[in-house]
Amino acid sequence: MVTYQESAFRALADPTRRAILDRLCRGPQPVNVIARAFPVSRPAVSKHLRLLREARLVRERRDGRRRIYHLNPAPLRRVDDWMERHRRLWTRKLMNLKRYVEAEEAATRKKRAAKRRRN
Repeated sequence: MVTYQESAFRALADPTRRAILDRLCRGPQPVNVIARAFPVSRPAVSKHLRLLREARLVRERRDGRRRIYHLNPAPLRRVDDWMERHRRLWTRKLMNLKRYVEAEEAATRKKRAAKRRRN
């Protein structure tokens, strides 16, 4: 069984779907307006929207015959929360690596300076 978080990551893996989400950040849009913004067929855009809807990243509202799509930010917050944990971990690890490399460089400079003084 695929979790909502997994389906959100799967949906976000595609650049076209990310671009659709970027467009929807500006506000709700009908499918035809969204489709015109991309160099792929309307059925291809509809498939992307279906995957985004299944991942609960977008919501669809019917207005007569039109389908209006809205961004649903809640799953994106969960993705961001997950990423933040990893961001903190890697930030800490990279800071430790930076301190180690700087300490090694300082020790090397100190050894070179001592060697020059002896010569």
